[in-house]
Amino acid sequence: MDIFSLNEKEWIEYITSLESKVKPSNKEGVKTALINAVKSRIPKEHFGIFFSGGVDSTIIAFLCKQANANFTCYSVGLEDAPDIIEGKKVAKELGLKLKQQTFTIEEANELFKRTAKIFQEPDTLNVGVGGVIIAAAELSAKDKVKTFFGGLGSEEIFAGYQRHLEAKDAHEECWKGLKGMWQRDFLRDKSVAKYLGITVLCPFLDEELIIKAMGIPADKKINQEHKKIILREIAEELGLPKEFAWRQKKAAQYGSYFDKAIEKLTKRNGFNNKKDFIESLKK
Repeated sequence: MDIFSLNEKEWIEYITSLESKVKPSNKEGVKTALINAVKSRIPKEHFGIFFSGGVDSTIIAFLCKQANANFTCYSVGLEDAPDIIEGKKVAKELGLKLKQQTFTIEEANELFKRTAKIFQEPDTLNVGVGGVIIAAAELSAKDKVKTFFGGLGSEEIFAGYQRHLEAKDAHEECWKGLKGMWQRDFLRDKSVAKYLGITVLCPFLDEELIIKAMGIPADKKINQEHKKIILREIAEELGLPKEFAWRQKKAAQYGSYFDKAIEKLTKRNGFNNKKDFIESLKK
């Protein structure tokens, strides 16, 4: 099913329908569903992986490599960004083909201008995350890559956000987050994908994987020390070095330092806040 073809009502109804299918699950069930979710989506043609060196993109790349798939990892950010540094380290260790592009503040500013014009109402999140996707896809242009794997959905099914830790019921917060993805993530990603003419594959939103992952108790996913615990354990069991499986990863706009770039550009251009700077980019 093409999840991006659903409207908001259809998406919420779909996620609601999955709630009734959930039964108590275990790590092996989640592991099998994850492997199938990735390998069943591997295209025949050369494809890309939006790569940060975090556990989500790393486990996707690891499983694709196991399947002898034809792919390239792409990562972008400011020169000293964590995703650039860690991505290079992970790719070298695992023998992954990686292409990276680093941006100066001035180059990031031009990227943000182009990104902001895609959205009717651009905001810091859309421009920060959208900028990462656009930059990575444009980096792949010479390779003629039009299909990419992304990690969308992992944070929700494996409790990867601070709000999951702070919620009275982390499990309910996961379901709430899944239903809210259409407004929070799909609108942005659909707009960017349409602009670029690309397809984004989301194995973490595979139906069987959602069902299996949501059958795991919340305390197996998150505690005061770690988030997405069961996914990290699975990654390590599959063969990822512990350092990579348990890397504490920030969201794309932070790991790329694009959010820092937006903050610097906000001050440099005399704006009081990032919101006003982002709105100025459409003019």
